Amino acid sequence: MTIEKRKILILDDDRFLLNMYSMKFEKNGFEVKVAGGGPEALEILKEGFNPDIMLMDLIMPVMDGFTFYETAKKEKLADNIIAIMLTNQGQVSDINRAKELGVHGYIVKATTIPSEVVEEVIQIFNNNKK
Repeated sequence: MTIEKRKILILDDDRFLLNMYSMKFEKNGFEVKVAGGGPEALEILKEGFNPDIMLMDLIMPVMDGFTFYETAKKEKLADNIIAIMLTNQGQVSDINRAKELGVHGYIVKATTIPSEVVEEVIQIFNNNKK
């Protein structure tokens, strides 16, 4: 019996970070898709990729992480997905807005090394999966 890989969609406008996190999650057994912005991520979801987890940056051109998540929820593309913000924005107002939107976790990049991000994402997933 094979264990189905957990799927993650990583959304960030920084290609270096996308590549680094993509490798880290793949090494930990995830199927990874990446998007450089909100419109691209919405397209991936509309094409049928159904991730278990979405890891989203907050500050991006065209569409920020909040707008992306609100749009994905409104279009019923984010149902049953564990949503986690991964950003350098650590302000209480941003954290509160994320909670109001129903985001499951909030990780500040500047204070977390990539291997810790993977561990935190797995922990948030395990604590929230239905």
